[in-house]
Amino acid sequence: MQATAIWQRFDLPGADVRLAQFCDAMSAQHWFTRLHGEVPWERHHLRLFGRQVEAPRLSCWIGDADAVYTYSGTRFVPRAWTEACSELRDGLVAFCGERYNSVLCNLYRDGRDSMGWHSDDEAELGARPCIASLSFGASRRFRLRHRSNPDLRLEIDLPTGSLLLMTGTTQRNYKHDLPKSARVVAPRLNLTFRRIIAAASAVA
Repeated sequence: MQATAIWQRFDLPGADVRLAQFCDAMSAQHWFTRLHGEVPWERHHLRLFGRQVEAPRLSCWIGDADAVYTYSGTRFVPRAWTEACSELRDGLVAFCGERYNSVLCNLYRDGRDSMGWHSDDEAELGARPCIASLSFGASRRFRLRHRSNPDLRLEIDLPTGSLLLMTGTTQRNYKHDLPKSARVVAPRLNLTFRRIIAAASAVA
């Protein structure tokens, strides 16, 4: 991983979105191999339009014992930290100035796996969450769009070893997704580190 972050900032009103290179391609392959083998991948079920559906990717919620998270009508109790996830969490402190207590690991097996439009705005994350997103493996296109103004949008390619930071009012004002791509045939691992706070003190 790099000693310090050189951030690329994006001009997106009402958001704070930054991109940096967390590590080089060789190190990224190292992390990919470790994470792919260590993380207990599973197929999460989500509630969409009143029915349970299988998520189009493999995932795992990892964190401190009390970092329970509710998303799309499903309550996720964290699995214990793996060695690789714990080392990456510690490495992010220098980049983000944040001590994370949980991470959502996603495995996109190829371009057919995806993530639909959503905001990470659950009460457990607080009013201004600082979310750090690490990518290892195939490069994928990441998109943001404003909740009410269709002219405000951003598309970013996330290469292997990259770190995307979303903080401030980004989740309040924007949604994001990871669309399908017929051109992508290799897998990608994505880890979004978060800080879960007590529900009683969360601000909607």
